[in-house]
Amino acid sequence: MKPSRAVAATLRGCSSASASVTDPARLTRILPRNALQCRTYSNASRPLQSIFSFLNRNDPDKVPEPGFPIMQSHERRKERIKQVKESWKNPKPAQVRSVPMLSQTNLFHPLSESPIPEMREMGQRIQERAVCPVDVPHEVGKHQVKFECPDCGIPIYCCEEHWMDDYENHVLVCETMREINEDEHDLRSGREFPEFEYQLLEQEDDCLINFTNWDTFLYTREFEAVNDMRALRQVTKLLTYPVTIGSVIHELSPYGLNNRLTYEGLKSFAATRYSLHPVLSGSDGTLKGQKQIPPPMRIFVLGARGEASLPREVWAQLPFMFPRVNFHLAFIGPEVFLQRPRHLDWPPPPRSPGNPFGTLYERPAPRMKISSTSEYFHTLHKTGMFAPYDPYFDVFVLFHPGFSHPASVTNWEETLPMLLETKCPIIVTGYTKEDMDNDVEWVNNTAKGEFDVLMEPGQNRFSSLRWNILETDPTGGLSQSNWGVWAFRGKRYETMQRVTTPDVIQL
Repeated sequence: MKPSRAVAATLRGCSSASASVTDPARLTRILPRNALQCRTYSNASRPLQSIFSFLNRNDPDKVPEPGFPIMQSHERRKERIKQVKESWKNPKPAQVRSVPMLSQTNLFHPLSESPIPEMREMGQRIQERAVCPVDVPHEVGKHQVKFECPDCGIPIYCCEEHWMDDYENHVLVCETMREINEDEHDLRSGREFPEFEYQLLEQEDDCLINFTNWDTFLYTREFEAVNDMRALRQVTKLLTYPVTIGSVIHELSPYGLNNRLTYEGLKSFAATRYSLHPVLSGSDGTLKGQKQIPPPMRIFVLGARGEASLPREVWAQLPFMFPRVNFHLAFIGPEVFLQRPRHLDWPPPPRSPGNPFGTLYERPAPRMKISSTSEYFHTLHKTGMFAPYDPYFDVFVLFHPGFSHPASVTNWEETLPMLLETKCPIIVTGYTKEDMDNDVEWVNNTAKGEFDVLMEPGQNRFSSLRWNILETDPTGGLSQSNWGVWAFRGKRYETMQRVTTPDVIQL
């Protein structure tokens, strides 16, 4: 056999006697350099990713029990091949696709003339709550917005005259508001959303995650390709919450000493990453080879609102990014159950002596537990419910806390000192630069000299690409979820010991 044919047969795994190469020395001579380290991927593997999923939503019998063991790379490949063969033997019947209400070329509609009732109700709420942005005296009852811009379809001004007078300012945000209009109609158009089929496989050890931007993250996590910008905006609206946390605490984080991370932040996150990326234990399943399992990584989301009602497949991305760690995600706040979808466990359990705060527990994915508590953190902290806290295993996350907002400033004034006492990293996000700067200023004024900045305030690489609109102020209330991110923790004081030397006796 010629050398070229031998190389091809070896790479294909040919089992014939004439093509088998068992001598390592001969194999080294035949194969080109680094050929044994190369990995080939077939084009047919991408469409079958949903079959390989451990959490197949269409087949609940395959959902693993809590504490599902972590399989090695070769075991995962065997499981994938087995599932593919089963799918060939028992193909699922083709599903009848529903006809969408709106096509992708017919998404723009003025809110008052929208064919979707929810969008008409949204326009009605804006007209009732918003006021005309033109700073001129208005007659009593004439300041509410009634005129819809023909370009963006959102009511902004009280009349057409004010719209024409202020057109130079409105044209700066008109295109963005039209994009919001189309994205909202797209969500309710009735089309299929393949971009919401999340990757539910653990990250393999030999495949690293690239946190440079959304494109590199989705590619290295082996998500289905998202080629449409509107679809990318829709998927990042949800994924921004777990990916923002992962991008900060991961060992391959894009934030380093040369990019906003401080020396105190390096020390704090080094402890967290030591727990998130443990070495292989080497346990062989026998009594003699058992290894001690570390405690789960606890992530406390304080003041949780809409993020507590996200689909659990979204939050399952956290344990999949860290395949050797258990997670406990704790949603804490009085609005935890405010927007909870009805398909989740409902209603929450009543308060009882065994469950004094009515905490709801869920097991949505292997190695992950979610608890939702409708109570303030300072109330739970006083009872010692989560004590003790460990900087190696505990992280606090505050999504858009609004420290200085009049409606919540009183509660945060009581919560902040208790957060600083834990000495654990506190990750904070903001809707806009102004919102983030207000939070930073409030923390500086409230706890000056009592905290260390771990990461300088700045724009988040994994912010939502989709814009949000504030119904009470459509023009000035444009924002993006998790636009900015920064981190701090309670100040640590180094122990200083004075060394005394015995007096020298002079002769």
